[in-house]
Amino acid sequence: MKRPIRVVMAKAGLDGHDRGVKVVARALRDAGMEVIYTGVHQTPEQVVETALQEDADAIGVSLLSGAHNYIFPRISELMTEKGLDDVLLFGGGIIPEDDIATLRSHGVERIFQPGASLEDIVAYIREAVARKRGAGHAKG
Repeated sequence: MKRPIRVVMAKAGLDGHDRGVKVVARALRDAGMEVIYTGVHQTPEQVVETALQEDADAIGVSLLSGAHNYIFPRISELMTEKGLDDVLLFGGGIIPEDDIATLRSHGVERIFQPGASLEDIVAYIREAVARKRGAGHAKG
């Protein structure tokens, strides 16, 4: 039997504003996904370790602090070091449009900006995880 998609949702860095990430986490849960919310003030190392321990299919990071150009590349680097190349990395928050291409080059597959619909986020995660599972990286 195919197991539900497992998503680690994180607030990395000094950003403590967690309302948006909790709304997204609830929507993913309501859509049948297993959500592991790490809480606020997580380091990139803690986020990746949680994903490794929880056998996550995806990591979602919410950033409002302006530290996205450090945190996302660091998480991506750690994911590679830990062999999590088959795990989806996506994010959301206050991230300037001009920075999104750079983040994509560092392994962030998608950024959801304020106002993104919960339905679009759920549909994207389902499609992206299915694509990664279909690419020979199936879990469970």
